[in-house]
Amino acid sequence: MRHYKLLATIILACCCQMAFAQQPPSYSQRDSIKVVELLATAKQLQPDDNLILHFARQLLDIPYVAKTLEKYPKERLIVNLTQLDCTTYVENVMALALCVKNKKTTFADFCRYLRLIRYRNGVVSYVNRLHYFTQWIEDNTHLGYVKEVDEPNPPFIQEQTLAIDYMSTHVGQYPMLVKNPEWVDEIAKMEDELNGRKYAYIPKEEIQNNELFWDTIHDGDIIAITTNKKGLDISHIGFAVWHLGGLHMLNASQVRKKVVEEPMTLYEYMQKHPSQTGIRIIRPNILPGET
Repeated sequence: MRHYKLLATIILACCCQMAFAQQPPSYSQRDSIKVVELLATAKQLQPDDNLILHFARQLLDIPYVAKTLEKYPKERLIVNLTQLDCTTYVENVMALALCVKNKKTTFADFCRYLRLIRYRNGVVSYVNRLHYFTQWIEDNTHLGYVKEVDEPNPPFIQEQTLAIDYMSTHVGQYPMLVKNPEWVDEIAKMEDELNGRKYAYIPKEEIQNNELFWDTIHDGDIIAITTNKKGLDISHIGFAVWHLGGLHMLNASQVRKKVVEEPMTLYEYMQKHPSQTGIRIIRPNILPGET
């Protein structure tokens, strides 16, 4: 049985490599140089330094731009470190940190991790892109890159039951689906696979600055903000960072139009967004003390 599993893994890896070779990444020379320079900055870090926060802060002030992946008629891996949204920000930081953790130093290494992080089984296609963040969490958990934190209770006192259909019922908001309506059924099937699943979350009213929360949420955790907007699971993501005054978030902010270390506490920030209901916590297996 072990040999069959090994063979299946090898076949999948070969298929992913073939798909990648057939669809070379899209990037500028500026992006490739920036990636190598960013990886080089990690040489100054100590073994117990927080790689996630290091790279998250290296990308501060980059402009917020939505839909940067909707560029080609046929899906390609896009590397763009001059324009970021909340998801591409998290993905690029994760890919940089994984490179350093695994002693990889080239742009090709970075592209490989970004592809695996962004696409189901690492196969580059629109329907394989991990559009819903719950799907992203599950795929990256399977790869061993992250794990969801769902205890203790409290503060994880509420449960989110997925009922997602936003993409398949709002096709007009997705240019690639408008151009390729045959993909809508595949997207709907993916939504159905997720629906009914339950996840523990912390209600936004319960977010506090105390020992329980310091122990529960770590610097560099991914904060996934839950929403009551019909058809969606998560409305925004960023990285947790503790200040003396409480929990804050590093994020590509549509409001501030750039990557920022939000000056408001997360509690204050979420009170200004009525549709935001709480937070799920996703821990990269890259943080100090994580294996």
